[in-house]
Amino acid sequence: MHHNKKSSGRPSRASVYEQIDGAMQQLTTEFGGLPSPQEAESIWSSLWVHEAHHSTALEGNTLVLSQVELLLAEGRVVGNKELREYLEVTGYAQAAQWVYGQALEIGEWKGGDLLSLTEIRHVHAVALGPVWDQSPHPHATEQERPGNFRQHEIAPFPGGMKPPSWVEILSALVDWVDSLEQLETLPNLIEGLATAHASFERIHPFLDGNGRVGRLLINLVLIRLGYPPVIIYKRDRVKYLNSLRRADGGSPDALGELFARAITDNIYRFLAPRAAGDDALVPLTALATVDRSVTSLRAAIERGRLKAQKGEDGKWRSSRTWIAEYVADKHRRG
Repeated sequence: MHHNKKSSGRPSRASVYEQIDGAMQQLTTEFGGLPSPQEAESIWSSLWVHEAHHSTALEGNTLVLSQVELLLAEGRVVGNKELREYLEVTGYAQAAQWVYGQALEIGEWKGGDLLSLTEIRHVHAVALGPVWDQSPHPHATEQERPGNFRQHEIAPFPGGMKPPSWVEILSALVDWVDSLEQLETLPNLIEGLATAHASFERIHPFLDGNGRVGRLLINLVLIRLGYPPVIIYKRDRVKYLNSLRRADGGSPDALGELFARAITDNIYRFLAPRAAGDDALVPLTALATVDRSVTSLRAAIERGRLKAQKGEDGKWRSSRTWIAEYVADKHRRG
């Protein structure tokens, strides 16, 4: 197989798409498809927290991951950030939770359509509702509240692309939703999704929140097609924006590759715990449960009550065996 001779040593784009196919086949063999949030709760929970953090951070939110974890796990507001920033994360997390819930009903969405206009508006209303009530867009009319399309013209983007007039939004979105039905017939599904994502951002149907909603909608489509969600990390912000501009110019390959790598990484997050034995060291996210959050596990490590090792990447890892010892000791102390 041909690989690009780059100093990073990363596989070529073609190889990345082959990896995602192989990983999906393995996921089907191991789980019968994408596990539901009930079957792999700790992994879905970790994806949820990271997506809420990184997707809002792409738009300028300054909460750090530990603050987001506490906010979503315990409702605790830590730090001295503006209330708006906490509400941005809360709203996004609520919308992502609804999106992830679709993994329970793959292929059973209303009317058989992959996505509907009503759902687009619903995702926007949930994601933007909390922050809008406290800090509405300064130029918004009452008719442009969360869940409603913009009624303003938008200035051209930095790259020169100008969104359509607000009077054309409904027609453009109808065409966009219809185009999603062709995704599974395309030679490359992931690049088709990249093209669709860039197209949605060009339509820019809302006065605010288009980036966040666009990423949520792509994940809704992915989950309904049996794939895990995409998380674009804040460290990749420049790469993501440049890839979007290239897609605007008709070249979705870079954005498709970014999506494919993210999807493959998340497929392996589901596969890794299944492959690891009880003594294997795995990230805390693979060991967390509803009653035992990542934050509480980290606290137990810091108190010296849970055995763990810190990797070169700075992340703690423990094992099922060590977790069992910690739980048993905790019960004895209780």
